[in-house]
Amino acid sequence: MAGDKEHIAITGVGSISSLGSDHDEVWQSYIGKRSFLRPRVFNGEKTAVAGLTKSSDAILDSIRSEGASQKHLDRTVLMAIHAARQAVRRAGWTKLDRARTGVNVGSSRGATTLLEELHSAYLEDPSKRLFPLASPITTLGNISSSVAHDIGAGGPEISHSVTCSTGLHAVFNGIAWMKAGFADRFIVGGAEAPLTGFTIAQMKSLRIYTNDAEADYPCRPCSCEMPARNSMALGEGAALFALEKLSDVELAKRKSVVLGIVESFGYSLESPATATSITEEGTAIRNAMRMAMDGMNSNEPIDFIILHAPGTTKGDASELNAVKSVFGSDLPVMASNKWFVGHTFGASAALSLEYALLIIEHDDFVDFPYGVTFQNRRRPIRRVMVNAAGFGGNAASIVVSKPI
Repeated sequence: MAGDKEHIAITGVGSISSLGSDHDEVWQSYIGKRSFLRPRVFNGEKTAVAGLTKSSDAILDSIRSEGASQKHLDRTVLMAIHAARQAVRRAGWTKLDRARTGVNVGSSRGATTLLEELHSAYLEDPSKRLFPLASPITTLGNISSSVAHDIGAGGPEISHSVTCSTGLHAVFNGIAWMKAGFADRFIVGGAEAPLTGFTIAQMKSLRIYTNDAEADYPCRPCSCEMPARNSMALGEGAALFALEKLSDVELAKRKSVVLGIVESFGYSLESPATATSITEEGTAIRNAMRMAMDGMNSNEPIDFIILHAPGTTKGDASELNAVKSVFGSDLPVMASNKWFVGHTFGASAALSLEYALLIIEHDDFVDFPYGVTFQNRRRPIRRVMVNAAGFGGNAASIVVSKPI
């Protein structure tokens, strides 16, 4: 239809994390206002992590037992499969057009658990024959290909790593493929299972990991406590979204299943200045936010920002400086979900995007349970920005809004 506007709609979402294994359960966990970080021993030391619940672990075991093709899959892949099934079911994609549905699931580290286990076995006895499937089941591409096979998608399948911005870049990729006319629908998001000894050791070597394993809130993004201290902690999870390109007429017909509209997005890269590629001004994340705002089709304000805010002193301060640079004194309401679930690397931005959709749906959010360096003032929430930033100096920002 001439003059009909085109929309990128999120029509389905699926996730699994310490918050639970379905969209409604996740919201109940959020409004419970408690951290899901718990002490667990890694390398002989108590460490705060946010792992899956026993019921969620049982879901992964069930998927693994469904057949030979799932039996040896990594935890990261199994979480992605569960999330994809949920997203497809919620979107109502009962008859997938195999040639026109794409999959892009990213991960910062890929099949971490299996890779570390198989590599340890090799180091222990290099002469012993490795498990024959060691290569396919530890490749990054195994995530999206396994998801595509499971849901019956026959379009492009892409796996990638853009560190902690991975989940948002998956959304950007899906939008680009659809707008180019190469796909009609896309499953996008991120999955990560980084709760391993080697990964924990990497983070602790940077001296950014929390030392408060048994505190009520081991991870405290944007905390105003003095002296300031690092409090990052790791979690695991996956969140995937069903994207569709809809006209005004199609949007009206599908409105009951549309969870949000992607209004715009931005990205940026800056030269690494430190080991974690963070500058005091937050240059990359500032530029990503500005690009996202420049791409909006309306002058409506951003009501809410879900910060990347990993709980590190330099990272949190850098992002807040960037937000103040973009918004001045009229700051939106701000929140972070990392005090709930920790930092899930490649899945973190995707879990934040799911939180954004829940906030839009319920017109509500959960404020920080401790003192922070700014004051939130509640307001109606229709438009939410989600930020992400990662090692290597990359940053990403997306704006989603409530369907009218």
